[in-house]
Amino acid sequence: MVATRPNFVPLQGWAISLEPMTSEHFADLFAAIAHPVVFEQGFGGGLANLTTDIATFSEWASLHFKFDTSHVYIIRATTGPLTGAILGTTTLGDFDDEREHTHIFSTAFAPHAWGTTVNTMTKYLLLERAFTHGYGRVRIQADVMNHRSRRAIEALGAQFEGVVRRDKQRADGSWRDTALYSILIDEWPMVAERLEQRIATKATSHPLSVIATSLG
Repeated sequence: MVATRPNFVPLQGWAISLEPMTSEHFADLFAAIAHPVVFEQGFGGGLANLTTDIATFSEWASLHFKFDTSHVYIIRATTGPLTGAILGTTTLGDFDDEREHTHIFSTAFAPHAWGTTVNTMTKYLLLERAFTHGYGRVRIQADVMNHRSRRAIEALGAQFEGVVRRDKQRADGSWRDTALYSILIDEWPMVAERLEQRIATKATSHPLSVIATSLG
């Protein structure tokens, strides 16, 4: 079976929504993710690409995100005191319909959203989107030195496939090795059940509203 490219539409989950990103979101996204702790382990090419003003960030975002070929989303809170706030970004792309492959990448969250259910819910929505449209393999990867992202990927139930050496050049000119993971469609029912349980548990014990306490 050949996969069917999904329409690029908003996605709704518990406490968050994923909405197609436009340049109008850049200022709020800058406020959410333009922090050293977000970039220091490799997101966006690393710290050398971290900008300190909205104009420069907007220029970087216009080039970094694959708007022409991928589904680039902003992640917005839909409940609690942060309702309406942008919490981060993620992308579903590198669509290969014939081989039934796709890729979740360029994911980053505001530091005050870490430890909540935001990442789990985001990945659940994108994985469900991919597998219900016939994709058989979803790739997720990270800089081999990005230990935080790697732990989060492994917690999803993704299988480690290995390291692609000297894979991408960082903004500072160094070369990164990439840790490669994937989830297959045959694994999805078990992974989905596990994620649903995590979402239900976190929704009870760590409600999204607690992230408001981390805001300055």
